Amino acid sequence: MRVLILSTTTGYQLRAFNDAAETLGIELAFATNHCDRLEDPWQDQAVPVKFHEEDRSLNAILRAARKKPLSGVIAVGDRPVILAARVTEALGLPGNPPDAARASASKLLTREALDRAGLPVPWFFQVPVGTDPREVLGRMEAEGRQFPCVIKPIAMAGSRGVMRADGPVALLAAFERLRALLGRPDVRVQRDAALGFALIEGYIPGDEFALEGVVDRGELQAFALFDKPDPLEGPFFEETIYVTPSRLAPAAQGRVIHTVGAACRAIGLRHGPVHAEVRVNDDGVYVLEVAARPIGGLCARTLRFVDRGQVEKKVRIPDLTPLEGVLLRHATGEPAADYQREPSAAGVMMTPVPRRGMFKRVDGLEQARAIAGIDDIVITAKPDQMLVPLPEGASYPGFIFARGETARQVEAALREAYRTLSWVVERPVELL
Repeated sequence: MRVLILSTTTGYQLRAFNDAAETLGIELAFATNHCDRLEDPWQDQAVPVKFHEEDRSLNAILRAARKKPLSGVIAVGDRPVILAARVTEALGLPGNPPDAARASASKLLTREALDRAGLPVPWFFQVPVGTDPREVLGRMEAEGRQFPCVIKPIAMAGSRGVMRADGPVALLAAFERLRALLGRPDVRVQRDAALGFALIEGYIPGDEFALEGVVDRGELQAFALFDKPDPLEGPFFEETIYVTPSRLAPAAQGRVIHTVGAACRAIGLRHGPVHAEVRVNDDGVYVLEVAARPIGGLCARTLRFVDRGQVEKKVRIPDLTPLEGVLLRHATGEPAADYQREPSAAGVMMTPVPRRGMFKRVDGLEQARAIAGIDDIVITAKPDQMLVPLPEGASYPGFIFARGETARQVEAALREAYRTLSWVVERPVELL
């Protein structure tokens, strides 16, 4: 078996996929957006691709696949999902239709698909980022749209650029802030036409949850439903804690899974990983996004699975398989239904950026790691790296992992560990 991983060169999960593939005896191939003018700079024999040049990149992958055939394809991150869908279509492998992958990567196309399917959506409209924001206010007034509203980029992940506005003054400021973000060199270099637009939509109150699973022959199989216990009410939407199993009532969990499944069908997803974000309130379940890729960053470490056959045989200490292992098996055609999440509760805290500045170090790591329930703490920020908070920031400086008998115990351990850490961040030197 040989599986192609499409990713950016900075993907956190590549090492985890490597480890899982070695355990399973699966060979990995890579296609990444590294420089095509250098000879294998990362020593991984990856096919160099450019996600904004789909045809050229597709042909490069197909040429490589003719020499060494592929058994499956997995996209890691939002940008590779469209190219991954085109590869599976061209090779006749299980995957998503390209149009469905394109819709999953666009907040606008997702909203339109859910609306056509009759699923709950807020009011929404798209405008070019070059629009005079006063025209946006005029349109809202003409259409009878009420505040609060949310402004966000069409194609960015991790809450980057997402802002709540409670009135006209706040919306004007948020629009200018988003326009500045989308004009930054590190954003423009992506050459994604969707980043020339902003989505304006009604704010959805309620509690937020994340669902991880796969689509198998068009049907959703949920692996885990994560609570997000910290309120995400704005003005920015920095995620912090994910913990599973959810403490939502079983009937409500069923409604979330049912609605996400309906959203997958509305978008047209057929096969592969799914990461969905939803809000739940008295009016129902609102799907915020359905991404055709696994959970991002290092958060996948929270998910470990056991073989249902071992559970049925009552194996005392069943083997644990990481999410990446299940996804590799699913990509090669094995049913994901053979696996279920381990019984214990698990969670992760994506540590917020404490303030803008130059990262130096984190004190208190040994004490935090010694807290009962803490599984690991990983600091991903590098010394002298500039830390930038949301909405402009693009990454978290660290991750805290915990396990326990209950979700409440896991959440408490994560919070205690975070309180124990002391982040040393120096004020940046401003150039005149």
